[in-house]
This record gives sequence, C-alpha cells and structure tokens, in this order.
Amino acid sequence: MPHTPVWFMRQAGRSLPEYRKVREGTAMLESCMMPELVTEITLQPVRRHGVDAAIYFSDIVVPLKAIGIDLDIKPGVGPVVEQPIRSRADLARLRDLTPEDVSYVTEAIGMLTRELGGTPLIGFAGAPFTLASYLVEGGPSRNHEHTKAMMYGDPQLWADLLDRLAEITGAFLKVQIEAGASAVQLFDSWVGALAPADYRRSVMPASAKVFEAVAGYGVPRIHFGVGTGELLGLLGEAGADVVGVDWRVPLDEAARRVGPGKALQGNIDPAVLFASREAVEAKADEVLAAAAGLEGHVFNLGHGVLPTTDPDALTRLVEYVHTRTAS
Repeated sequence: MPHTPVWFMRQAGRSLPEYRKVREGTAMLESCMMPELVTEITLQPVRRHGVDAAIYFSDIVVPLKAIGIDLDIKPGVGPVVEQPIRSRADLARLRDLTPEDVSYVTEAIGMLTRELGGTPLIGFAGAPFTLASYLVEGGPSRNHEHTKAMMYGDPQLWADLLDRLAEITGAFLKVQIEAGASAVQLFDSWVGALAPADYRRSVMPASAKVFEAVAGYGVPRIHFGVGTGELLGLLGEAGADVVGVDWRVPLDEAARRVGPGKALQGNIDPAVLFASREAVEAKADEVLAAAAGLEGHVFNLGHGVLPTTDPDALTRLVEYVHTRTAS
C-alpha cells in the first residue's frame, strides 16, 4: 500500500448522521440481522472518510443471541442477559453455533464484498473473556465481581465456560471469513481488568483456541483489548498477527512489549478528535513517529469512535495520515 492504512474501530455507526437516520426506529440487535441495513451501515464510513478497510457492522453478543441466549441491548446500558450463567447446569444453554444460525451474516458479507471491490472487509467477534463477563454478570460491570468469583472460585467451570465460548466465537469468525471477510478482529473489551498471570492461566487458552480455529484461512488476525498495557505481550502470544494498542502506551514501547513478528494497530486517543485540527495532527504525528520502526502499522484510534465525534474530524485525519505517509 502506498501509505499507512487507516480504519477506525466503531467507524460504522454512532458518530454519523446518516447512520442515525437509517437506524431510526430499529433496535440494535434487530439491525444486526438485516443484511441490507448492515451493508449500508458498513459502507457509510468507507464512502465518507475514505478509510482503507470496512469493519463489519455487528455487536459482540450477536452469536449468543443466535444460539438462543435471552439477551437484549438496552440503549444507554449495553447488553443485558435475562438469566446470567452462574452454574454448571447453565452451560447447557451454550450450544454450538452453526452457519444457519447466522445466515444473515453470510448474506450481508456477500453483498458487502461485491460493493467494496478492492477495499478489505474486517470481520469481527467478541473474545471469550468479554462474552463470559457479560453472561456471568448479566450485563456491563465495573468490577467484574461475579466473573472473577467464578474464575478464582470454580476454575474448572470457568475453563469450561470459556472453552464453549471459544468454540462459538471460532465458528462465528469462520462464517465471516468463508463469506468473504479478508481479516478478522477479536475484540476483548474488558480483559484489561485482569493481571497478567490470571490472563495467561485463565483466559489465554480460550483466545488462542479462537485464533487457532481460523489460522488455516491465512487471513490477518487482529487482537484488541482496552487497558491492556500490561497484557500486550500475551495478547500477541495468544496467536494474533496484529496487536491493537490503546492510547495509554506509545507504539514504540508497545512493540518492545509485544516482541518481533507482529504488526501493531493504533493508537490515537479518541478524545483527541474533539481538539483543534492542529492538535489532532500533532497527535497523529506522535503516533506515526512512534510507529516509524515497526514491522507493520495500521493507523487507528486507541478505542472506538466516540458517539459525539465530528465526522469531518475523522475524514480530515484519514487524509492527513495518507498524505503524511505517502511513499
């Protein structure tokens, strides 16, 4: 590519007026199951910002809903699970995911790859730890007390729960790759809540299983978590080709923690986009300078686009990075 590639986490959605317009009156989970709508939402930021990749519009709980877990995404709250998973008997509710369960994903990706032409489409799934934390807590949680109580107090039940979720997530990513996704990102939103030793022992085997499930396809695999400065080396070790870095750790330091053989993705603070154009460009320069010696770099934010971001600030940032890195 003649310049550093750029895309943004959560580029498909919340900050775009055209997104709010097409989503009007449609619940989040419902919208994820409508191929035409998913296609339109996924394409919007590619059209508007000129980003180098599309990210499939979905939600991390879609595969759980698809296998019959009673959950809903409550506006302003997030995913809420009707009956949390707390016991061994509850594991029976996590059946295998089949391609038929998510036929709308196959359909949407088929439509998207036709529309996108040479622009890559990134598939997307939530990682086992983050899915488990929603299932065990029953919704978003600040301290993950039920999750950690199971992890420390019943390690066998915890390992079995994560293993089931790894199977489901691997199957969900396979569907996306087989339908035409050219890369995949495993999104572990909550894993920064863990110490490295706990991650290595209690989470890494399940994340590694997901990456292993799709290894044979040869598509790049991205691994991202928030607040994961202490875990960056382990995130790479779990099997990703690209490690996503949030804004708390400079990319040159992240590269030292991750070690050789991996590309990095990131990592401008999403809140910087609310500052002046000059300030955004200065921050972008900092990121690009820190990335100068990397084996590979995908320019991104250090987390998702904030809902009240000015879309023009994103468009200008894409153009700026492309211009600055043009070979």
